[in-house]
Amino acid sequence: MMINFILNGSSISIDVEHSRRLLDVLRDDLKLTSVKEGCGEGECGSCAVLLNGQLINSCLIAAATLEGQEVVTLEGYRLTKRFEAIKEGFESCGSVQCGFCTPGFVMAAEALLSSNRDPTEDEVIKGIEGNLCRCTGYQMIVAGILKAKEIGKGLW
Repeated sequence: MMINFILNGSSISIDVEHSRRLLDVLRDDLKLTSVKEGCGEGECGSCAVLLNGQLINSCLIAAATLEGQEVVTLEGYRLTKRFEAIKEGFESCGSVQCGFCTPGFVMAAEALLSSNRDPTEDEVIKGIEGNLCRCTGYQMIVAGILKAKEIGKGLW
């Protein structure tokens, strides 16, 4: 089936089987490798993208449901000033270790800061609860998001 949607600001038409997941279309068909499969069950956040501005796990979304919708992956998001603030916050706080989960955490940070431009530490912890990291104790990720909100003050 042919689906038409907006991907990272550009219109796209792609022929996919209706049962394929958004994750597979992004990674396999469109070669967007920031979207990773960790658990395949919507528990880890490694495949997180923005769908119409909302954080979702792309492993849970059927590609057929994308018609007319807008998807943003890290490949598109990294071209924004908001990304630069998050990147700087993560770098200054040592938030990245192996990097596998980082795209999902960046997208979660964007979703959080878009809905709450001045979150408390507890709100950041709640905002990233759908993302798992096997390398850190999360403190550096939380610190990176709190730093990003200060660096990017006025962007969200």
